Amino acid sequence: MSIQVLGPDGRPLSGAVVTLTLPGTPAPTPRGTYRVAQQNIAFDPKVLIVPVGAQVSFPNLDRVRHHVYSFSPAKKFDLKLYGRDDSRSVTFDKPGPVALGCNIHDAMNGLVYVTATPFAAVADGDGRVAFTGVGAGRGMLTVWHPSIRKAGNTLSQPLAVGAGGAASVVRLRP
Repeated sequence: MSIQVLGPDGRPLSGAVVTLTLPGTPAPTPRGTYRVAQQNIAFDPKVLIVPVGAQVSFPNLDRVRHHVYSFSPAKKFDLKLYGRDDSRSVTFDKPGPVALGCNIHDAMNGLVYVTATPFAAVADGDGRVAFTGVGAGRGMLTVWHPSIRKAGNTLSQPLAVGAGGAASVVRLRP
């Protein structure tokens, strides 16, 4: 299934987190390692999607110290000041967007998006995401992006999925 997200101006909305929730679809389980490095005074990756229950490490690869935090409803945490080659971890146990910041470097921002659906992806430069293994049925499509001027920077809408996962275009309304 392919989805393209367009902003109110009709242009592709790259960097949007798109999730599709279908009744009866099992939640994903954490697999492997998840990490958001602090590198070049930035979070890398800027957006990380993880399943509920995932543990994410926050290694500091910079020569300066960082203090990573979040005040987001889905996960509040505070990783006190730590230096190069040190790492801290956080377990994300509730779905939703978790905005990241650094108390030392105000320009640093990132996002851990915690999801309970296996159908979650970050839109590419053309505002597109693709999901495989989507069955037919009615579900809920949710789009998160910092430019969305709604509660939680999120818009949701019902979506009917046809057999074979037909392509859809989602236009956000201001």
